[in-house]
Amino acid sequence: MLQATETRELIEVELLGVRLRGTFHRPAESAADPRTVGSGQARTAVLFLNSLALPRAASGDSAVYWAESFAKRGYPAFRFDLPGLGDSDGETSTDLLDFINAGGYAAAAAHLAKEVVARGNLSGVVVVGHCAGSVSAVFAAAACKECKGLILMDPYFHLPVAKRPEVREKLSHWVRRSGVGNTLSNIYDRAKHLRLVLGGASLPGNANGALLSKWKTVASAGLPILMFKAPGIKASGSKPRLGEFDYIQHVLKLAGRKSRVVVKTIDKADHSFANREARDAVREEIENWLATNFPLTDPEVSAQPTPQSSIKYNQSSPTKTMRPPSNQDCALEGR
Repeated sequence: MLQATETRELIEVELLGVRLRGTFHRPAESAADPRTVGSGQARTAVLFLNSLALPRAASGDSAVYWAESFAKRGYPAFRFDLPGLGDSDGETSTDLLDFINAGGYAAAAAHLAKEVVARGNLSGVVVVGHCAGSVSAVFAAAACKECKGLILMDPYFHLPVAKRPEVREKLSHWVRRSGVGNTLSNIYDRAKHLRLVLGGASLPGNANGALLSKWKTVASAGLPILMFKAPGIKASGSKPRLGEFDYIQHVLKLAGRKSRVVVKTIDKADHSFANREARDAVREEIENWLATNFPLTDPEVSAQPTPQSSIKYNQSSPTKTMRPPSNQDCALEGR
């Protein structure tokens, strides 16, 4: 296996004796010498984190597609496996979801941000997280000044269970396929909604208080944040289904008036955002957002093809990617 191609390079970062492996997507630039910075500009990079146990390529290689697209626009892009995941060394927690929801990967993600900024002489990074990865992204943003922005895909702010009981799973399948079940489900949703109304604006008991606190810290400080939502079951746009607490509305209030949070609903997406139409929609939204919040100083950069980059990193030895078990691909399976 090649350690480097014209547009990508396998790289390594040491974290407390643990080797983390990732892929660096070289940005397009006009430098004649691929190992010399042509414009001398300090760019903002894009750093992708794992979603739960998924490898750094993400579902359907969607992270590869996005990283390659942003690099062609002139933004260095990095896809890293966190400790114990994918190609990286280290042990994975037996309670991975609980570990992530407690901010367990915050230190590793913050270290990665600092490393890529320091080695590449960059101005900072925008951290991208999907589902459980969005939790790690928020915790990391609160832990390092190198994080200049966040892109969160279907983030959640409660404490989901790793897997629902089998009985409840069967009941959910029956409800989706049965007219009677659908009617009972609607009645149940209205009852839950009534309980929410009577309870006022109080948070549910399973709210992730630590995560909400970190969110308030970074969002209220004016950190640029782009949030994507996929349509949920019996939901409308970014609004949750009837009877569910509206966390998006809650976190927007926490962010305050000085916040720079943008929420986008991708109508044709599923939770993975990996289908073709959703991937393209996400790419277009992110490219516009990057150009607005982190414009490149060289106006010719985004029009260039994708030659070699000036940023150098340690190459990694090729290793086999460990695919996660099927019930570990999404933190929200058991909500």
